Amino acid sequence: MRLRVFAALAALSLGALTGCGESGGTANASLRIMAPAAPGGGWDQTSRTAEQALKTADPKRKVEVFNVPGAGGTIGLAQLAGEKGNGNLLMTMGLVMVGAIEQNKSKVTLAETTPIAKLTEEYEIVVVPAASPYKSLADLVAAWKADPAKVSISGGSAGGTDHIVAGLMAKAAGVDPKQVNYIAHSGGGEALNELLGNKVSAGISGVGEFAEHVKSGKLRALGVTSGERLPDLDAPTLKEAGLDVELANWRGFVAPAGLSDADKKSLTDLVTKMHDSQPWKDAVAKNGWIDSFQTGQQFADYLNSEQTRVKAIIAEMGLVS
Repeated sequence: MRLRVFAALAALSLGALTGCGESGGTANASLRIMAPAAPGGGWDQTSRTAEQALKTADPKRKVEVFNVPGAGGTIGLAQLAGEKGNGNLLMTMGLVMVGAIEQNKSKVTLAETTPIAKLTEEYEIVVVPAASPYKSLADLVAAWKADPAKVSISGGSAGGTDHIVAGLMAKAAGVDPKQVNYIAHSGGGEALNELLGNKVSAGISGVGEFAEHVKSGKLRALGVTSGERLPDLDAPTLKEAGLDVELANWRGFVAPAGLSDADKKSLTDLVTKMHDSQPWKDAVAKNGWIDSFQTGQQFADYLNSEQTRVKAIIAEMGLVS
């Protein structure tokens, strides 16, 4: 009940800032991008990367990123739903939100949005602090099997990609996924701080969020969720390390529902222009992201298939009743 009240109040606040229901998407109009999580995580990183690329692709357009953390992005999703018809607003989202909608039994779903574009995919990485006694994934799994409660795993939102990876790893290791001691956060920065402070046993996040800390020696990589080893990263795949798990996270943009055809086309054209810009291409390469650009009906169909797939995965993990 408190979550619904907070979402409603937040939606009113955002409406006052953006002009609820304001039509837009016109050339040179101000564009706002919502990162529905705390600063420091993948959605925030994607949003701010997009902001810079958009400013290069369309220098006359004012672009602003703002954060709305909470409940795996569903607080932000509720706000977006209150902006019906606003063609000057985008929300960054992805696989995490698909799971969080199920996990949190959100009354607002992706059916109340306008799909604009799928942007990127990214593999996940499993890390431990540099001082950890776990030198390999086998060491972590042995401790996990001995006492699941003593192995704490820090990651993003409950029901999100990091949590799903933890559950799939547990299942592959012969540990009950329901016994995973998973510590959820609304942003990647919080999870990183716990790892660097040696407050948790392990952490799971997108490769781009932890890679630099692995390279600097502050974190140790135990495995990645890709099918093959990733370039420029000294880490085995989870399969190579003994767990049959492979999964790619993805991120994209949706807009409020009720857009005019003109506004939908304007936003799609703008994001396509951003995607084709050199700053965006450079950022994708630097962050180790995989370009998986889709727009229109292709992305809408992909969203529908992902909702079905993820719902089945987290139900099997016991994350939803």
